[in-house]
Formats: sequence, C-alpha cells, structure tokens
Amino acid sequence: MDTILDAIQEGRLFELPENDKWHALQFLAHIIEAFPETTAGTDVVGLVAKREEATNTAIGKGWACPHARLSYEEDLMCVIGWSPKGIDYGAPDGIPVSLVVMYMVPDNQRNHYLREVSILAKTIDAQPGLEKLCQAKNLDDVRHYLLDLVETAKGAVGPDARAKMIRLQTRETLEKFSFRDLSNLICEPVTLVAAAGSALHIALTQNGELAERLDSASDVIEKMAAVGVYQTGDWRLLRRATVNYPGGRVTYDCLAIKIAKDNSRGGK
Repeated sequence: MDTILDAIQEGRLFELPENDKWHALQFLAHIIEAFPETTAGTDVVGLVAKREEATNTAIGKGWACPHARLSYEEDLMCVIGWSPKGIDYGAPDGIPVSLVVMYMVPDNQRNHYLREVSILAKTIDAQPGLEKLCQAKNLDDVRHYLLDLVETAKGAVGPDARAKMIRLQTRETLEKFSFRDLSNLICEPVTLVAAAGSALHIALTQNGELAERLDSASDVIEKMAAVGVYQTGDWRLLRRATVNYPGGRVTYDCLAIKIAKDNSRGGK
C-alpha cells in the first residue's frame, strides 16, 4: 500500500465535488491526465470508463479501485477521492462508496498494482466495521483513517510483501508531516456562455489569465459541445454540465485544472 501512502504525502487526496459516480471518475481521471508523468494526449477518462463499463471496480465496505492501464513505463501512482455522503456505485455489497482510489497502471507496474490491490482488499475485509470511515468529517479524518489502514496492512502481510513496503513509515512519523490539501493542483470553476450561430463566447472565471485564454480560443465551444474537454496551455477544461436556453443560448459549467510547477522538488 505504498502507493496510497505516496498519494497522502504528495497531496493527492481530494474531496469529490459531486456524488455522481461518473462525474467522480471523470474528475479523478482528469487529475491523472494532468500528472507530469502521464504522456500528453492520454485519454485516462476513456480508459477508466471502458474498464468500469466492463467490470464494476467497487471492492466492498465503501471502497472502489478503478484504474487505467497505460502502454508505457512509469511508477505506479494513484489519486484518492473522498465522498462525504457516499456514491451509489453499484457495489456488490450495496454499500455506498466513500473512497475511490484511482490507479495509473503503466505496463511495467501491473504486478505491483495487483499485489497492492490484493493487500488493500484483504486489509479492508479484516476491518471490524465502517464506523470510522463513515464518521469522517473532513480530509484530516480521512487521512488518519488511511494511515491506520496502512499500519494494519504492515502488520498483516507476509514477510515478502513487508520487505517491499520497507520505506513505509510509522503513523507517528507520518503525522509530523505538514499535509496540504490539493497540494500543487489548481482548480478554477468556469462558466462558458455561447449563442447559436455565433463564434463569440464569454468565459466567466475569477482567474484573469485563464479568462483571456478561453476568450481568445476560437474552438473551445466546439470542443465543449463535442467531447467536453479542452486543453489550453497547462489548463485542462472539463465540462460538468450543459444548460440550454431559448434562442439557442447555452452555458457550460466547467472545471479548469492544472498542476502548478513545484520548484522545490526535482523532476525525474
């Protein structure tokens, strides 16, 4: 479960903005698409959706582990989404999903991924109940729950698996870290307003630089209508909802995300 620990330490634990299953998966997949490690143009949303349509990825007791398999070599990584109210995920046990751990699984990490999910499933199954997860009121509570789970996994797995997880630290050490919500991910709500038969549109956002980019983008409305995703510079725009008005007017409720450059950590 070292990948989950990495996600906690690096600020990849998020409160999901919606309780809809597909919106949650789309939100997390777009975050993975924004990772520097993800090859440009990789359709993580499509890969996750295809896998989910084939097999429900809920593993029980309020957890789901969707993933995207990628045809290149990289580290195994994940992003974690927490739903305070729970998501109707269609889980076999009927329990709403509170934690969605979405994995990015490169070709060279498939065995690592299978081992980690196997350990995770066994650890969750061994937990006495869902009370602590259901009682979580904020991301700090969720972090403590996950750290407890990691500690349980360290004590429950066999010697070989424990050797592979040697870099995991104790909970007491981890709690000395200063965690930052959203870490270096920047999220900006955006509303696009357009009219039928006109090339003109207006981008409403508090981010001036982003507004200028979108106002000058001649193809943004076409892309929003067709695929719901638009890339401009480091920003990725994700369509969340569309509202049509009389006279051919339409608004697109969007979320713009990008990974801010972190000069404090060296790249690969």
